[in-house]
Amino acid sequence: MVQSLKSKSGSSPSGAPVGRAWLMLALATVGFGVNFWAWALLSPLGPRFKDGLDLSSFEQSLLVAVPVVVGSLGRIPVGALTDRFGGRIMFPIVSAVTIVPVLYLGLAGHSSLAALLIGGFFLGIAGTAFAVGVPFVNAWFPPERRGLAIGVFGAGMGGTAISALTTVKLVDANSMSTPFLITAAVLAVYVVAAALLLRDAPGRTVPTERLARRLAATARLGITWQASALYAVAFGGYVAFSVYLPTYLKTGYGLTQADAANRMAGFVLLAVTMRPIGGWLSDRLGPVRVLAGSLAVVVAGAVVQSFTPALAPVGTIAFLAMAAALGAGSGATFALVALRTPADQVGSVTGVVGAAGGLGGFLPPLVMGSLYGEYGTYAAGLALLAIVAAAALAFTLTRVRAAAEGGKRKPPTGGRREHRTAGTTA
Repeated sequence: MVQSLKSKSGSSPSGAPVGRAWLMLALATVGFGVNFWAWALLSPLGPRFKDGLDLSSFEQSLLVAVPVVVGSLGRIPVGALTDRFGGRIMFPIVSAVTIVPVLYLGLAGHSSLAALLIGGFFLGIAGTAFAVGVPFVNAWFPPERRGLAIGVFGAGMGGTAISALTTVKLVDANSMSTPFLITAAVLAVYVVAAALLLRDAPGRTVPTERLARRLAATARLGITWQASALYAVAFGGYVAFSVYLPTYLKTGYGLTQADAANRMAGFVLLAVTMRPIGGWLSDRLGPVRVLAGSLAVVVAGAVVQSFTPALAPVGTIAFLAMAAALGAGSGATFALVALRTPADQVGSVTGVVGAAGGLGGFLPPLVMGSLYGEYGTYAAGLALLAIVAAAALAFTLTRVRAAAEGGKRKPPTGGRREHRTAGTTA
């Protein structure tokens, strides 16, 4: 299947200039990063809201979780809408709509828990930008370059690091509204730039079926659920650590809040850097091999860390190895999606897979906190991570590999459609 999808010229789809494709990729990546910056604005301020509004631990967790859940589930319809209307329309719309809750939270919506939850609910729209960008970028690049391209786009998840490193500092130096106003201004600039410069790929496949029917067809694709399971582990692990690592380091190793936050930022940046590398390696070695290698590293790192070794150097090496593996595995997952999904369903599949990844990062922090409260150690939580990653590794080496190799050997039923689709997009 991979060979049958290869582009003869190596150029971007439909003969479009390669430079134009990379410009579109850059614009999409910036848009993803800016929206993720907005999506993560509440998380760094959680402890401040807890103290200022006298919130319980559950209320604080709920406050942080609402944008994550809405942004994750919202990717399903937004991905399907992107298949229909294209990224040129959807990127400016999602970014413009996000400005409203950002301004609301910064100017008036931080005075009570109810106001924060309402603002956080609509802030979740920013998290759906991922489901816009993947099908948009996918259509601009030939199959043999999609792993790298989508990996580069995925590096926009580093927008969460911008929020983590700047939000509290801006509030301390100025006022509560400052980070929200700055983010809203950046979003507004991006909306204008996207409206003026973004273009959908020439020859983009546009589905004609109704939304409900297309989502039903997406649910029948094997790649939808295979990639969802893998992304829930890979990207879900990244999200979980980016949220919970400061608490883990402060509780388990006695680090200061600032030191723990800086180490979390290092974890995030390494994972973000490795995501395009994972896509690039998938273009050359195949996504199944990259996924298998990444998951094996996660298993090893989780097993080592379950013994709570000294942070220098063993613990640091274990966490950085897991960061690199989770980033590469996330990139490889969407390289697999790009290769095995019909072009007119990439957005729908991306929506489901992206939702699985976001939700996959919601549960582990709750589990880690509960297990620590029960046993006074994080060992059980990390052992559970090792077991889940090992199960994902076994799944990759059996079902996922068999499906990928089956697609190479016999494309008769879906192969005809995939060959036609590839011809229109590569």
